[in-house]
Amino acid sequence: MSEKIVVMLLNLDLEAAGTLGAPFFQATVAAAMDIEVEIYFAARTTRLLIKGVADKIFPGSAKEKSVYSFMQDAHEAGVKFYACAGAIDENGLTLDNAIEELDGVRGGGAFIGEVVEEGVATLTY
Repeated sequence: MSEKIVVMLLNLDLEAAGTLGAPFFQATVAAAMDIEVEIYFAARTTRLLIKGVADKIFPGSAKEKSVYSFMQDAHEAGVKFYACAGAIDENGLTLDNAIEELDGVRGGGAFIGEVVEEGVATLTY
């Protein structure tokens, strides 16, 4: 069994709201199973880290729970959130407008370094 899961959010379409809850729900479940989880936000997904963006997106038609709520659940369960260093400027993310759950900024080398470690599973969305 893997001891750690590293998630890359790269290809998610922010306009396809129904797809945006699953990565955070699955990360929360993994963290509840005592698996260390890190989520890397790359490309357009870094916009989810800007205050006010994810809380206006609802993955379900009933609009009962926002993507930001799913993100908060994951973070409270111990999931770490990292913004891709190469994507922050392009997508308007700054340390001043970032959600409080952002744990840091990391580059591609950090991601690759994690995924090649033994005992690490990688998920991409």
